[in-house]
Amino acid sequence: MASGSAIRGSRVGAGPMGEAERGDAAPRVWISYWCANGHETRPSFAEEAAAEAPETWDCPRCGFPAGQDQENPPSPMRNEPYKTHLAYVKERRSAEDGEAILDEALAALRARRRGGVR
Repeated sequence: MASGSAIRGSRVGAGPMGEAERGDAAPRVWISYWCANGHETRPSFAEEAAAEAPETWDCPRCGFPAGQDQENPPSPMRNEPYKTHLAYVKERRSAEDGEAILDEALAALRARRRGGVR
């Protein structure tokens, strides 16, 4: 006699997964999107939601934005290089402003040192 259970390989709650249990599937529409690399992506939407489908879709292959016009796909977004804190400061302040702030800070530091406070 073989040992084991008659429901071996099943889990609690497992049963037939058919349309009868879940109900009827909504009618689907597939919309094509193309990226700048020529990749086609075809996500499916419910017929009711197809009128509100997004204009762009991220390409799952390269990550570029994809549009519905195959001849004129959207151009890839330009990545800005990483900026340091100093680069952001230089955008906000001119060299003259920086010199003035530095002179002010040095004067305050020298005054504290003359006063004996370190």
